[in-house]
Amino acid sequence: MPDAAHTSLDHALHAQMARATQGISPGSAVSAYMDWLTHLALSPGKQAELWIKAQRKFGKLSLHAAQCATQPSRPCIEPLPQDRRFDAPEWQQWPFKLIYQSFLLTQQWWQNATTGIEGVSAHHEQMVTFFARQWLDMLAPSNFLRTNPEALAETFRSGGMNLLRGAQYRLEDALRLAAGAAPPVMAQFRPGHEVALAPGKVVMRNRLVELIQYAPQTPTVHATPLLIVPSWIMKYYILDLSPHNSLVRYLVERGHTVFMLSWKNPDSEDRDLGMEDYLQLGVMAAIDEITSICPRRGIQGLGYCLGGTLLAIAAAAMARDGDVRLRSLSLLASELDFSEPGELGLFIDESQLAYLDALMSEKGYLDGKQMAGAFALLNARDLVWSRMEHEYLMGQRAPVSDLIAWNADATRMPERQHHEYLHRLYLHNDLAEGRYPAGGQPVALADITVPMFVLGTQRDTVSPWHSVYKAHLLTHGELSFCLCSGGHNVGVVDPPDAEVPHSFQLATRAAGGSFIDADSWARDTPLQAGSWWPAWEQWLHRQAGRRVAPPPLGRAVLGDAPGHYVLQA
Repeated sequence: MPDAAHTSLDHALHAQMARATQGISPGSAVSAYMDWLTHLALSPGKQAELWIKAQRKFGKLSLHAAQCATQPSRPCIEPLPQDRRFDAPEWQQWPFKLIYQSFLLTQQWWQNATTGIEGVSAHHEQMVTFFARQWLDMLAPSNFLRTNPEALAETFRSGGMNLLRGAQYRLEDALRLAAGAAPPVMAQFRPGHEVALAPGKVVMRNRLVELIQYAPQTPTVHATPLLIVPSWIMKYYILDLSPHNSLVRYLVERGHTVFMLSWKNPDSEDRDLGMEDYLQLGVMAAIDEITSICPRRGIQGLGYCLGGTLLAIAAAAMARDGDVRLRSLSLLASELDFSEPGELGLFIDESQLAYLDALMSEKGYLDGKQMAGAFALLNARDLVWSRMEHEYLMGQRAPVSDLIAWNADATRMPERQHHEYLHRLYLHNDLAEGRYPAGGQPVALADITVPMFVLGTQRDTVSPWHSVYKAHLLTHGELSFCLCSGGHNVGVVDPPDAEVPHSFQLATRAAGGSFIDADSWARDTPLQAGSWWPAWEQWLHRQAGRRVAPPPLGRAVLGDAPGHYVLQA
């Protein structure tokens, strides 16, 4: 057994390094680069291919440069559809057109250089490709004044006032970060004042959750109530933002009785709370309370992100134990099989988790800023570099919104619980493989027989839709799968009257139906314009039973919505 003092010393060192590297293990990064570099060095054919590609790209760029000097010409390479950095007309002027074309060709060459090398593990290939992309995005010409024609034009137009404002914004941000202060946008969107406004009452509270019951908005309601289980890595009110984009308000206005879990923001005293506590004190305690308020009516369950994963665990355990209170299951951007978690998997291996465990052991929780940093790194082009370009070079603060404020309202995670879900779900995939324990016994997702509605979002880096689609392989009951446009948050918060037009695809597999692979499903399922909310509400309506008088607002009222826990910093 290792000596406790030596182990403590290792943990202290690892925690210090993890803070400096945003939780990225140097050992994991070095292993990935050595795997890639060694196999590339032993692949003369790949080296020759890269040399030929480099020559071709240089030739294309040289020809393009000659054409641009004398006449307008088409780009020799187009940015990816999601890359909007070079859309402005100023980028089509000499020499900036050549500069950004050179950057895109370099970016494409590095994509070729970091992929397709025989012998490199898939995980290491993903890491090397990801970090190469991060370095290139940091060095993009749009990030520097001298090579950004938009910023130069604004500087001439405003007499340099944009740079003065940008310097002011940079100083404000630096001082705020040094002081550990909350982003100013949070003061403009406060739960219970500007957001989380759906009227309701807190009807149950324990050391981990508050249960909110929302007030009915119709004379009669559907008999079967709905329990919403949000992820514990986010504040619940993403599903009750402003009145115009509140999913809760949308549902109660259509006669649904809605309950919502609000997770406590844990601190060091909660370090020993584990996944079983989140299951029993969270989902099962809520189901028991709702059953007392609405007896003999059953419950429809809706889970979002990891809240959906936890709700599916509860559903499997209930099915195993003969508990029939759950009538349907809706999972929004929720993974059940974690073998392909997308770019989030870059941070999931034994070395990375050892550093996270060391980081958590000091305080007893993972700070929300660490998680926010990891998510920002996954989408650094838009969340870091593009924001810095607009604010520090252009001198234009990004417009504030309720979703941006919610995203800044970070939450913490208890040490034990975070360790367990990362190891059991992400690293070892215990849930999909029938090893995940609930109530002391393993659960099997195949035991779930209630109708399911599963939502995936096209641009999801947290729960990739191909991974979410694997619910078809793990369950055998009726399953309606919906794929919508947007990402992990914007795709879910998708009211019917949204300003940005959205679309979705929806198809149902009958109980016991044959499996169709994800890409074939996407190719053959018709595209429908608009929000997926009405289609889902119609599905929910079919499971919701007859219309009855609204149930009482709880057995005991503990306070008004949004409650106390959501306000904890």
